[in-house]
Amino acid sequence: MSTNQEFLTTNPSEPLPELQGLQNPEGDLYLRFFVESGQEFALPAMGIREVLSLDPEQITLVPNVSPLLMGILNLRGQVIWVTDIGQFLGDAQPLNTDRSEISIVAIETQEVTVGLAVERVMGMDWLDTEQLTLSTNAPDSMAPFLKGEWMMDGTHQSLRLLDPTAILRSARWAT
Repeated sequence: MSTNQEFLTTNPSEPLPELQGLQNPEGDLYLRFFVESGQEFALPAMGIREVLSLDPEQITLVPNVSPLLMGILNLRGQVIWVTDIGQFLGDAQPLNTDRSEISIVAIETQEVTVGLAVERVMGMDWLDTEQLTLSTNAPDSMAPFLKGEWMMDGTHQSLRLLDPTAILRSARWAT
């Protein structure tokens, strides 16, 4: 074992230089994304299996299923259903699939996995649940799947928090 002091480049009581500019995050970690209509949503990071960027041709159409379903996807040997989450929530504007890649957010709970096709993934963000308010102007088609919303600083835009369990257990899948 070496006791050479040259290996100790910093004082153990001081923060490492690369960490000095970072602050402790407040709140919980969420994935932020947009649907085709431009509305922004968030999902808790704990319910997300992974985020994929796929060629639309990798989604296989399935006849005689709910119109909410875009098709199925083979995710490393597991077949998962894919939905346009905007349309699932009641948006009239369907996701534009005429492009080279589609972002899919795979959510799961108790062995059930569903892929949510979104317009654009914004990334991960720490959000304070203390500032979460009830959604008062959400459409009836969306309300059962919302936990609340954050009002964004300096804008009249809201960031709506989705409940992944409510989405996965929805009776809408049967219609």
